[in-house]
Amino acid sequence: MKEQEKTQSKTGFPPSNLPRDPETGYFLDVPARIREIYKHNCFMSDFFHISIDEIYCGGAQVSLHIEHDKHANHRNVTHGGVLTALADSVLGVTGASVGEAVVTASFAMDFISNVSMDGTVRMISNIKHHGRSTMVIIGEMYDNKNRLLATMMASMVNVDKIEGIPSKW
Repeated sequence: MKEQEKTQSKTGFPPSNLPRDPETGYFLDVPARIREIYKHNCFMSDFFHISIDEIYCGGAQVSLHIEHDKHANHRNVTHGGVLTALADSVLGVTGASVGEAVVTASFAMDFISNVSMDGTVRMISNIKHHGRSTMVIIGEMYDNKNRLLATMMASMVNVDKIEGIPSKW
């Protein structure tokens, strides 16, 4: 346990050997650092197989390939919980894009349309408010035909800073 404590920050993120700016100490490739952190997220990588497609300052895009045998409910449509899990997954990545470790305080999702089986769904997020202790993130979910499937809004609590990631880049 003590060895693990030495190798992780207080937020639980593993150390990195990615290059840093020698003057600021910030990672030169912020998206690479965030991907490095989230490859250890078992829910996203092992259980749901959520892909982090894009990361930019103040937002992100994640996606999931929908498979009938894994994601269908009893009515043979994609279970709303699957879509909600995808939406929730973008939140931590979005917070990390401005150097914040965040937890969800509240979350609302409006379903507009269901997705076809064996398609890809993507969730695009943006920060609408970034305060000292909270942030508000909004997002839209689309299918591979670019149809709007859902919208979401979440209030997040900023629990810690992520070392090496600036709030603006």
